[in-house]
Amino acid sequence: MKQARFIVPPGSKIALKKDYDPTDKADFLTKVDAKGRLQEGIERLAKYQDVLYAHNIYALLLIFQAMDAAGKDSTIKHVMSGVNPQGCQVFSFKTPSEEELDHDYLWRSFKALPERGRIGIFNRSYYEEVLVVRVHPEILERQQIPQSKKGKNIWKHRFEEINNFEKYLVDNGIVIIKFFLNVSKLEQKKRFLQRIDRPEKNWKFSTSDVKERAFWDDYISAYEDVFNHTSTEWAPWYIIPADHKWFTHLVVADIIGDKLKSLNLTYPILSQEQKRKLLEAKEMLENEE
Repeated sequence: MKQARFIVPPGSKIALKKDYDPTDKADFLTKVDAKGRLQEGIERLAKYQDVLYAHNIYALLLIFQAMDAAGKDSTIKHVMSGVNPQGCQVFSFKTPSEEELDHDYLWRSFKALPERGRIGIFNRSYYEEVLVVRVHPEILERQQIPQSKKGKNIWKHRFEEINNFEKYLVDNGIVIIKFFLNVSKLEQKKRFLQRIDRPEKNWKFSTSDVKERAFWDDYISAYEDVFNHTSTEWAPWYIIPADHKWFTHLVVADIIGDKLKSLNLTYPILSQEQKRKLLEAKEMLENEE
């Protein structure tokens, strides 16, 4: 599957409605075919994760952003279902706490970064600071930053800060993959109604979800600005069609697997001295009474 169609080319100016179709899916694949391919992708991720953990040089940071009901939770659940929990951690970033508001906006993300050898998943991220905060400027007014820094250039400055932050992470071995799950407004409505109609899904619905839906166009505009300013060579954005969850899961698994493959990970190679000690240990075990 050609992944180039999902990427936001660094330095380009894209428009979500014109350039990325949320209903897109592979014409040559059926839902049944995709299920088998996804399982293969899950097994491939499990294999690469084991080597990533042993290699202990790189970490992988997966960032998921989306409108409500786009399927972030289910994508993380399905795609990462085969990985060893010991080498994977998920953080869901909610409204900042009082402690978090007393730090810079990247602080809570910085301390949640994955260690070498591990996969870290951000369900929402520091990008909320140039999305929801931009759509709701009253949130910015409550943030404890100098008033002089809240001017019209704040978004430009934050884009620069985020790009520099991500460049620093990549230079230090933290590989970043950023996903935007692109759901249509019509599909979001259908999923909201399903959450209301199905008792086991009621807990996932909040009346605030409908209120936020009224800001749909504002969010799309903010997202486009994010993509146009923060899709870089070192940390590009992937815009994944999200109206068909089976296709979403397959594409995300393929992209993660290919990225891990490109790192040329290997299990640690023992020195001659280590091999000698290994043989000594083997001999001791075999000679036990």
